[in-house]
Amino acid sequence: MQMEGEQRLHADNNDRHGQESSDFESVGSIAKVCLLAGKIILQSGGETSRVEDTMTRIAAAYGIADSHSYVTPTGILFAANGSAPATQLIRISERSVNLRKVSLVNDISRKISGGRLAAEEAYELLKEVDKQASTYSPRLQVLAAALASGSFVIVFQGGWQDFLPAFLAGGLGFMLVLALHKFVPVKFFAEFIAAAAIGVSAALMVQTGFGRQLDSIIIGSVMPLVPGLHITNAVRDLMAGHLVSGLSKGAEAFLTAFAIGAGIAVVLSFYS
Repeated sequence: MQMEGEQRLHADNNDRHGQESSDFESVGSIAKVCLLAGKIILQSGGETSRVEDTMTRIAAAYGIADSHSYVTPTGILFAANGSAPATQLIRISERSVNLRKVSLVNDISRKISGGRLAAEEAYELLKEVDKQASTYSPRLQVLAAALASGSFVIVFQGGWQDFLPAFLAGGLGFMLVLALHKFVPVKFFAEFIAAAAIGVSAALMVQTGFGRQLDSIIIGSVMPLVPGLHITNAVRDLMAGHLVSGLSKGAEAFLTAFAIGAGIAVVLSFYS
C-alpha cells in the first residue's frame, strides 16, 4: 500500500510537471507571436500605442488576459502572467516606413481575434511578412519622390517653370539617400549630403536659367526627405502618455530636420 501511494504521488507530480511545462511552452509561443507582431509594426513606422494594443489583443485572443508590454523605439518588453509566466525582450535596430506591413499585421491580428488562426499559423504568417522586402523598387521610389517634389512646388505657389527643376533635384536627393543608407550607418549624414546635393543642383539650375525661383525649387525638393511620419508619431505618443517613445521619436525627427536644414544652409552660404 505504501509503495502504491508513493507511485501515485510520483505520477501526480510528473503530470503536474508536464502540465506546467506544456503551459510554459504555450505561453512562450504566444509571447513570440506578440513580440514579432509588435516588432514588425514598430519597424515599419507604427506608433507605440498601436504596437501595445495589437500585442494585448493577440494575447487576450489566445487566453492570456493579464499581459503587459513596454515599448520604446529601440526595444519591446512583453510579459504574460499566468500559471507559467513568460517575459521576453526583443531589440529594434532598424526602422523604416512601410505601412503595407502594418496593414498586413493588422489583418493577421483581426484573424487571431476572430479565432481563425492558431499561434503556430500566426507566427509563420508574421515571419513571412517580416521577410518581405520593400514594397516598391528603388527606381519607383525615386520617381515618386521626384514627382512629389515637382508637385510641392505648385502647392507652395511656385511656377510651372520650376516643376521640372524640382523634379530633377528631388529625384537626385532621394536617390542619394537610398544609396548612402546602404553604406553609411549614420542616416543623418546621408540626409545632410542629399540636402546639400539638392541645394547645389537647384542653385546651378537657377544660375543657368533652367529654373527661376530658388526657394521654391529647394522647398519642393526637400519635402520627400522631411520626417513627417516621425513627427506625427512623436506627437501622438506624447498625447497618449508614452513620454519616452514620444521624446525619442521627436529627437530623431529633429535631428533629421536639422541635417536637412544644415545641408541647405551650407550651400546657400556659398551661393549668396
